[in-house]
Amino acid sequence: MIGQNWAPPRDRSGVGVEAEETADAVVIRRSYDDPEVFAVLFRRHAAALLRYLGRRIGPEAAEDILADTFLEAFRQRHRYDSTRPDARPWLYGIATNRMGRFRRTELKQLRVTERSSVDPVLEAFTERSDARVSASATGRQLAGALARLPRGHRDALLLFAWAELTYEEIAVALGVPVGTVRSRISRARGTLRKALGGANPMTVEEGEPNG
Repeated sequence: MIGQNWAPPRDRSGVGVEAEETADAVVIRRSYDDPEVFAVLFRRHAAALLRYLGRRIGPEAAEDILADTFLEAFRQRHRYDSTRPDARPWLYGIATNRMGRFRRTELKQLRVTERSSVDPVLEAFTERSDARVSASATGRQLAGALARLPRGHRDALLLFAWAELTYEEIAVALGVPVGTVRSRISRARGTLRKALGGANPMTVEEGEPNG
């Protein structure tokens, strides 16, 4: 039975196919009576969340935050808003809070990128087929600009560009109004454009990912 020391599952035993195919909100609700069902959420979202965390704070710290995120999510599952079928915003919000103690690690990584010829930040931005960040952007300039963004602006921007959350989902993740999300992303884009000599780091000026 899952408890305070619950750990991510190593296999898929014990969870039926039906549970694998239901909405996140239903899985969470079922986990009230059958805690093992909660492992379905880990299988669905852990890989993407780990990639996002790794981009921001490095692979080692990302593993720790991933485990903390799902443990905290399990503890809070009875408070989950069951009207939201997709639990991704909730999980990314918990992860963002948990990353707080690694802010210096994130900034250090960005500063190292700024001083070197290695540009993992740029690669992470441009690896998607829709080229959300312009290929003309310089990795070092982009890393430096990201490091100088206020924490809330950087969180909103990267949840949009890397986690592919919509503005509404980012608002849920960060616990702020949608208007605040729009303002933060707009200001972050402006800062990046200025740092990149006027080049637009985002090809999508208005609208949101996934529609």
